[in-house]
Amino acid sequence: MQVAYGTVQRVRPLDHAIDTLGRRPVRKLDPPVRAALRIGAYQLGYLESVPPHAAANESVELVRAAGLERGVAFTNAVMRRLGEGIGPLLAGLGEDTPAAAALKHSYPDWVAETWWREWGADDALSLMRAQNEPPERVLREPGGGLKAPWPQSRGSQLAGAAVGAQPGERVLDLCAAPGGKATQLVAAGAKVVAVEKHPGRARELEENAARLGAELTVVNADALELPESLTGFDRVLVDAPCSGLGVLNSRPDLRWRARPLPELQLDLLRVAADRARPGGSITYSVCTINRTENEDIVGALGLPSDDLGSEFPEFRHPRRPKELLTLPHVHGTSGFYIARLRRP
Repeated sequence: MQVAYGTVQRVRPLDHAIDTLGRRPVRKLDPPVRAALRIGAYQLGYLESVPPHAAANESVELVRAAGLERGVAFTNAVMRRLGEGIGPLLAGLGEDTPAAAALKHSYPDWVAETWWREWGADDALSLMRAQNEPPERVLREPGGGLKAPWPQSRGSQLAGAAVGAQPGERVLDLCAAPGGKATQLVAAGAKVVAVEKHPGRARELEENAARLGAELTVVNADALELPESLTGFDRVLVDAPCSGLGVLNSRPDLRWRARPLPELQLDLLRVAADRARPGGSITYSVCTINRTENEDIVGALGLPSDDLGSEFPEFRHPRRPKELLTLPHVHGTSGFYIARLRRP
């Protein structure tokens, strides 16, 4: 599992090494040869416990198993060159610009540029390094009548706690699957309606809630097209779809397909404001570190904010003290932005 995850996570410097030392562009290789060389290069470049000859043999056998006998000699030759040269090549990669750092630490250029612009070089580099480390492993202990623990990072648990749900309150969770925060709200004593657009994920949500002993109502619907009856809630949680730049270490493929979703996020937040009762709260959370999806969304809605920074000072946003921000390189957990707004 480590080799598979690590190869996907580190694919950019791996491809650079194969391009440079293999003397043939990675994009022109047969897919089985490309995959075998990436796996072998990862073992040589990032796993000290794997001897070079063992990595080479494994890559050759993978190509042979794919029925590409014509690629065996090439794979063997490239693996020999990688065994001799990948260490110095990777060690020599710079990190003094966003483009250089993106190659060294294996990120798309736009992610490095975003963090460099918003946080400066030092924090951007620390973020990149932290998101290449294994994620924290945390179980939320059962409480509030729930029967079993639930795997949930401290950053994610903070988003659920920031809702501030009280016993007996009606709470709407607009993007609820797989159910971590929804069941957390049930444990707080709230009467929860959990919305999920995709039928399969809605079933998963129901199954997870049942396994935990969490009594809630699951609505399989598009949050942007809710039944009119779902209104007047004391609190609404929008744990919105996002680029996921705060959870890249737990989802190694995400960095290569992530994209910001500000239009959808703002639409969801507007629905939440409409479905809350006057004076009710709307909690907005996203597992990303990107101003376009964080502060800009809350600012565009223009509603007054509760002072979450006073409730959770350890996680106070460094630039917006009423809001929260967990940073992987600072807090050792997944990256979450959280704000709680009030409907007038």
